[in-house]
Amino acid sequence: MTLLAEFGRSDYWAPVRLSLQVALLSSVIVIVLGTAAAWCMSRRERFRGKTVLETLFMLPLVLPPTVVGFLLLMLLGRRSGLGALIERIFHSPIIFSWWAAVIAAVVVAFPLVYRTTVVGFEAVDRDLEDAGRSIGANERQVFRHITLPLILPSLKTAYVLGFARSLGEFGATLMIAGNIPGRTQTVPTAIYVAVDAGHLSSAWAWTVAIVAISFVLLLLTGRRPEKR
Repeated sequence: MTLLAEFGRSDYWAPVRLSLQVALLSSVIVIVLGTAAAWCMSRRERFRGKTVLETLFMLPLVLPPTVVGFLLLMLLGRRSGLGALIERIFHSPIIFSWWAAVIAAVVVAFPLVYRTTVVGFEAVDRDLEDAGRSIGANERQVFRHITLPLILPSLKTAYVLGFARSLGEFGATLMIAGNIPGRTQTVPTAIYVAVDAGHLSSAWAWTVAIVAISFVLLLLTGRRPEKR
């Protein structure tokens, strides 16, 4: 089967749509969480347990994704207290749902977003912030008009890294969300199944899709405004 024929299959676009849905939502969540954590950690230079907390923040970056997925499965599974509480509230387990894929993507993308935004906050000149306070600006105004514009390039980079990591997540997603066609099957898991079954044309078609999405994202975020 040719690539063009693969693109026309009714079941081709479901993993693509789900991957975009998961990546878009998880990247928004993780940029908010990562920025908030980075702001708190960069504002307090030293406090008891800071090194341990930062190590925990960065741990998903070095752990195998399957280990992250297993830990999430134990934390959110139906036999856990948290998993049972979620199921009681929403009348449905969170594991093996597309929300589980979002959670997995947020966890594995968090270290990249957090570290990138920390670097951005640490590069901000504190004298500029103090100058804003000296003329009567409150903390919200200082952040909005001084800090935020200065860290905007770091935020853009962090978002791209978070989106890309979420889009390509495989191991943790497979452990906690599974690979249910039309429900939790993302492009990476679809590619894995296609290769395992010997359907290389399908694998190539999904590979083209994820490469194209990543290329367009990098192209759009890498554009610089023209000088007048």
